[in-house]
Amino acid sequence: MNGHRPWWRSGKGIAAGVVLLGALLAGGFYLKEHNAFAGRAVESETQADGTMLKFKTAGENVEVFKDGKWQPFFAQGVNLGATLPGHFPGEFPIERADYLRWFGQIKEMGANVIRVYTRHQPVFYEALVDFNRKHADDPLYFIQGIWSPEEQLIEKQDAYDSEIEKAFREEIENDVKAVYGDLTMPGTQGKSSGTYKANAGPYLLGWSIGTEWDPEMVANTNKRHKDKASYVGPFFATTAKATPFEAWLAQMVDYAAKTEQAYGWRHPMSFTNWVTTDVLSHPNEPLFTEDLVSVDATHLKPVQWNAGYFASYHVYPYYPDFFRFDDKDGKGRTDTYTPYLKKLKAYHKGMPIMVTEYGVPSSAGVSHLAPLGRSQGGHNETEQGKIDAELTKIIHDQGYSGALLFMWQDEWFKKTWNTMPMELPEDRRAYWLNVLTNEKQFGVLGMYAGLEDKLVIDGEDGDWDKLKSSRKTKLQADVPGIESIEAAHDEAYVYLGIRLDHPFDPSKEKIEIGTDSLPGGNRRGDALPGKTLDEGLETLVTIGDDKETGVKIAARYDMEKRLYGYVYGMIDMSAQELKDDSGLFNDWHLPVSLKMEPPDTKTAHPYENIDVGTLKRGTNNPASASYDSLAMWQYQGGFIELRIPWMLLGLADPSSKRAVSYEMPKKAFSTEAIEGIRFVPWIVDKETNEVVGLEAETASGSYPVTQVPKYTWDGWDAVTYTERLKPSYTAMQEVYTEIGQRPKTGG
Repeated sequence: MNGHRPWWRSGKGIAAGVVLLGALLAGGFYLKEHNAFAGRAVESETQADGTMLKFKTAGENVEVFKDGKWQPFFAQGVNLGATLPGHFPGEFPIERADYLRWFGQIKEMGANVIRVYTRHQPVFYEALVDFNRKHADDPLYFIQGIWSPEEQLIEKQDAYDSEIEKAFREEIENDVKAVYGDLTMPGTQGKSSGTYKANAGPYLLGWSIGTEWDPEMVANTNKRHKDKASYVGPFFATTAKATPFEAWLAQMVDYAAKTEQAYGWRHPMSFTNWVTTDVLSHPNEPLFTEDLVSVDATHLKPVQWNAGYFASYHVYPYYPDFFRFDDKDGKGRTDTYTPYLKKLKAYHKGMPIMVTEYGVPSSAGVSHLAPLGRSQGGHNETEQGKIDAELTKIIHDQGYSGALLFMWQDEWFKKTWNTMPMELPEDRRAYWLNVLTNEKQFGVLGMYAGLEDKLVIDGEDGDWDKLKSSRKTKLQADVPGIESIEAAHDEAYVYLGIRLDHPFDPSKEKIEIGTDSLPGGNRRGDALPGKTLDEGLETLVTIGDDKETGVKIAARYDMEKRLYGYVYGMIDMSAQELKDDSGLFNDWHLPVSLKMEPPDTKTAHPYENIDVGTLKRGTNNPASASYDSLAMWQYQGGFIELRIPWMLLGLADPSSKRAVSYEMPKKAFSTEAIEGIRFVPWIVDKETNEVVGLEAETASGSYPVTQVPKYTWDGWDAVTYTERLKPSYTAMQEVYTEIGQRPKTGG
């Protein structure tokens, strides 16, 4: 009994005993010693056939059996990933202590449900059962996602492919067995494995079948299999309006129900869906594929499944683009999210519906714009929390049955469309934190790079003094007015600490620091009035007033211009910009919307970008009332400190010391191994435009950049990181307290 008192001595043991007896009498149920007694303290209702129900759907509500009766239940919680910094999802590095710590924090936040996308290692279910036994009066429930063969579906474009069906059924069967502690899975690369003994079934809220569906695959499946538009199973069936893909889904949901039935339990069923394959029409959506086909939850129905069935959607306020183009005044002042949820809820009248993914990231990078500032990125952690809480309240107030935030923890392995062309090699993304890739920072639990709590951006130099000498390097700084420059780095940033011999006054001067990592770049230009270098600069870091402080990029090295100008022709790249040593430094941009034109799209829309090179002044000290997670620099007196995201300096992968190359074979970025980065400082007098520094000269009269020592570092295959709750955690805690697990409407 694992040290717990016998079930028959607990107050809830009698009800559980009746449940067990009924299950035995009904026959055919799975029974195993380690599972037969697991979860008996979980209050549930026994059905006439002996099966047990803890959750069920009733009208437009999800209900929980508690205190001897069925009560409406609002699922308020988070999605939980399967990995940590320095690891990819298939490696499953999370340990028991991590899960238990997180469960406690999630519970303290006020969440009642977590959702996992796929089968985790046995330790997840063991930890959850142990945690819930200690919180028996108010356990933490979970929704188990079952991963569909996503890559095969996209590749073969046919859900009825025999290999796909076989693989998906195996995944369903294994996941159900894992939840009920009845699986031994041999080690397979990229898959969870081990012996599953813990019965987590009593804490399950429901099943979520599949992943976000590729619209072209759905449309092709419907086209190929017109004769398969209906399905009638023992537990789930289609309605007369179903499509062939929906009939396939009904089969898979039914198979999950049949598999679970053998364990004497029934839980609400659902399948994962998203806005791209929703049931509504979006005339303002420019991309055909985003409004191509519907996957309709109302076309499936439970036949003999009294636990019920609910609809599940991923709904973000910035994707697809119709959320922007439905904006009435076109100036980003219209709430397009609430009307969408209202329409979606109305369509699913009579059944519960949950938003099982939503939220915004706390990242410097941005990849989609949205009305009311609810963009995909560009928010600090406080702003993230405000928006996440606001979206949660909207979902609740529209009568949904659940709101599951994306997500619990930051995920370094993630990629985003507008930075992934430069993050190379792809298989090393998890080893560094690219803060320009917004997908990495959706969590309310921050996963920060190694120096986050050692070098605090606040303008104080004490933490630099305390930093071990092995972690910092003194750079060459032969510039009148600059006493010293020190550099350090971690998995996210290069840090610079600059000491002047006078108080810094950005109204009178600006400090420029050119960086050189590759042969080529700008050796002269407006930024270097009257000066010439013997080697070119890839980027230029300016420290001045708040508006001008940031990083610019040499025109010929400009990654946005090269890819979306030179290769794709969406923006202009002048002949001058294509020249080496053009003298031009461009703002550091990322695209947020590509140029769209008929006939490839329904309507024409221009290319749009955003400046990500600006460095924000402030403090990233979480103990400060003015804490700003996106603060990149600060100064006090004669000391200036800043941190620069690796990608802004041209790094494709700092962990293997590879920079984005000037060369673009096959019209795509390539990388080059580098020894390090040269930092070349000078000061510009704002009144006279006079350059102070760069005095040394070669025989040809140029400044010898090639003689400046490089800042070097060792590559790494293991990461250090700091785990800390963000202000967005507190914001979610407040909204969860307000909602109090109670549905707003429905039923």
